[in-house]
Amino acid sequence: MSVSGTALTAAPSSRKRITALDALRGVAVIGIVPMNVIAFSMPANAYLNPRVWGGTGELEVALWAISSVLVEDKFRALFAMMFGAGIAILLGKKSDHPLRAHTARMAVLLAIGLAHAIVLANNDVLRIYAVCGLLLPLAVNWPVRRLLWAAGLLIAGQLAVSGYYAWGWLDYWYQRVSGLTIDLAPLDMAERTYGGHPDTTAASLARGQEGLSERLVRRVSDPMLQVRFIVASIPSALASMLLGVALWRGGLLAGEWEPRRALRLTRACALAGIPVLIALMAWSILSGFDPIVTAANALVWSAPFDIVLGTGYAALAMALFGGAMKDHRATRLFAAAGRMALTNYLASSVIFAALFAGWGLGLFGEVSRGKALLLALIPIAAMLAWSPPWLARFRQGPAEWAWRSLSGLKRLPLLRDRGRERAP
Repeated sequence: MSVSGTALTAAPSSRKRITALDALRGVAVIGIVPMNVIAFSMPANAYLNPRVWGGTGELEVALWAISSVLVEDKFRALFAMMFGAGIAILLGKKSDHPLRAHTARMAVLLAIGLAHAIVLANNDVLRIYAVCGLLLPLAVNWPVRRLLWAAGLLIAGQLAVSGYYAWGWLDYWYQRVSGLTIDLAPLDMAERTYGGHPDTTAASLARGQEGLSERLVRRVSDPMLQVRFIVASIPSALASMLLGVALWRGGLLAGEWEPRRALRLTRACALAGIPVLIALMAWSILSGFDPIVTAANALVWSAPFDIVLGTGYAALAMALFGGAMKDHRATRLFAAAGRMALTNYLASSVIFAALFAGWGLGLFGEVSRGKALLLALIPIAAMLAWSPPWLARFRQGPAEWAWRSLSGLKRLPLLRDRGRERAP
């Protein structure tokens, strides 16, 4: 039976933790670190365009190309899928007031996300997850096929709207490179918005070197910035969450698929996504990282294929962690990191702020893309090092504990009950 089979309407059992799913969540939170390090270490436009900052030598371009095809936004989509599946699991558990408890969790998560965005990471995803999470109860019990259709329609709708504007920009780009127009005003605007215009880069460098109090004042004084970011991100994030619910209800994320079946889905997703992503990456390079081409490819045309490849990663991880690597030490390490996903996500921002922010070591704008990616190994190693011993002593990560305690307006136990664990 395929993942879209209409018979798969009953939610899988959620009575015990699924180690493979925890490990997949660990892979997701680790996978967004190489993306976030660029946002923390370089001017904003370098996130999309290596010509802006970080170098365009062979090594830097190769690193950008690998990230563009295999990493960028794929793991963000995967992280959103894990969030959607997690909500489906929680809402599937018996509770006196499940919707009230869920709404409280999302409200607290929104507050955490806003604080995280204002103080540390302007690309925080928790704000978006909290808002989209409020909508998920409407769809969490839908049949798998309907969930897949809804996710597909959201992706198609976003592509239609953003593609309409991107097509107009690409038409100008084609006319310019073909010599049909010499009007450079739109190009100047594109360079300011998505490229390496000196004014834009200088402003970004100044923001990266500001003190903590300066940053807080600037971000609090522009509340609409938060609103615009959340609204623009809702379609893709909600589509990924609906897909995560579908993959849970369809049995893949519940560990009910045979590894061979999951690998078939992996191959299908890779064949559907990777060739297109390679073509878009090559187009950006051949254009000389033209801001119009590079931004359109990264923000618009690649979006559906990012989600497709993220699905392939989910299937591959479940096949490995639930199959050949079921009892492997690496699976346990990833699972521990996944059980503390919120803590680890926030902690990686603290580490990056300590390295790059003006109130930290001040390395913002001082490293190449290669060096930045090497520094990304620090929070990854930290996650894998501290998660297992922490969970050996405590029930959950500190951020998870605070989130749930605040949501329920009561202090939950954090230490493990050693006596009960030793009881026969």
